[in-house]
Amino acid sequence: MENQKKDIRKLSLVELEEFFVAQGEKKFRAKQVYEWLWNKSLKNFDDMSNISLSTREMLKTHFAINHIHVDLMQHSSDGTIKNAVKLFDSKIVESVLIPTTKRITACVSSQVGCSLDCNFCATARLKRMRNLNPDEIYDQVVAIKDEAETYFQRPLTNIVFMGMGEPLLNYANVIEAIDKITSPEGLGMAPRRITVSTVGVTKMIRKMADDEVKFNLAVSLHSAINETRSRLMPINDSNPVEELGESLKYWYQKTKKKVTYEYVIWDGINDDERHARALAKFCKIIPSKVNIIQYNPIDEGEFRQAKQEAVDMYVRILESQGIIAKVRKSRGQDIDAACGQLANKNEVSTLVSE
Repeated sequence: MENQKKDIRKLSLVELEEFFVAQGEKKFRAKQVYEWLWNKSLKNFDDMSNISLSTREMLKTHFAINHIHVDLMQHSSDGTIKNAVKLFDSKIVESVLIPTTKRITACVSSQVGCSLDCNFCATARLKRMRNLNPDEIYDQVVAIKDEAETYFQRPLTNIVFMGMGEPLLNYANVIEAIDKITSPEGLGMAPRRITVSTVGVTKMIRKMADDEVKFNLAVSLHSAINETRSRLMPINDSNPVEELGESLKYWYQKTKKKVTYEYVIWDGINDDERHARALAKFCKIIPSKVNIIQYNPIDEGEFRQAKQEAVDMYVRILESQGIIAKVRKSRGQDIDAACGQLANKNEVSTLVSE
């Protein structure tokens, strides 16, 4: 089977050069092939027009290009596009194109499923099957870039790692994918256009700071009170609010980059003044802003969107403390593409996952 061949995109440029030399080929051919793979995002060897037929056949003998395939594309009434992406091993992840008047954002996945059990999130109900490879993350971005140009005649402007999975639990592959996305030899996107979102894996936040990453950091917070946050997000038991705060201080000390807190307000859970004031206090730890996100129901369970008065109260308290707070309206709800809804509900992904 072709997929038993080594994926050529696992090779670095140096490794590719070594391969060509070992095959008696010119070393510069490696750079040509590398450009086809990463800068031009080519899906097969036959289209490498400046590579001889004999060299292309040799490459096909040794390697595969395990490219993703968009199995199902769903269009929301608000313009959002959700992709069910089939991987080389037939597993499925989802990615989303989010259009606004000023930008087009790609929301990409980093794992097949998730292991973190956040109680309000549909993705958390899927078991984590494996991490995505760097090329699988990169391919999601390329697919959405092409869709932006095809359906909106506009370029892709931003990337958020807010799809399926926890990016910091697939750290090496996420970093390598971002390197390819931002490299001039790849897609050439600016790191400041990329945001990685985490539930708050504190040791990995510190590692990002040590690695002096150039992209932005967002933290899925939802409560600055341990008891409430642990109820919502079990990872808080091992990464409590105080420890999270210390890791974010370290992040800011090293990077001088402010953090964005993603925050959902639920009826009867965190919709009171005590929680709002705890959030305002937490926001003072380092320069930050808050995105208050509309909740997207995943069933008829305990989690319900808070009343507008509670949202207004949060904004009032945060702004009185000089904290930027924006209320974000969810997009793509009618196709289960909004935050917390990615769970492979469509028929194609259900069939393939089984």
